[in-house]
Amino acid sequence: MVEKLTENNKTYYICEECSFAYKDKKTALKCEAWCRKYKSCNVEITKHAVKI
Repeated sequence: MVEKLTENNKTYYICEECSFAYKDKKTALKCEAWCRKYKSCNVEITKHAVKI
């Protein structure tokens, strides 16, 4: 399940498979599902990742 992280009063959701951070839980869940199924990252999903 996606990990929730709060830093500098902002909430991020972390894909437990690849550790990319996202501003919304829905995108993090999509990333995690893709990573688990295909053992890789999807550029269309990871382009929404944020640097924390």
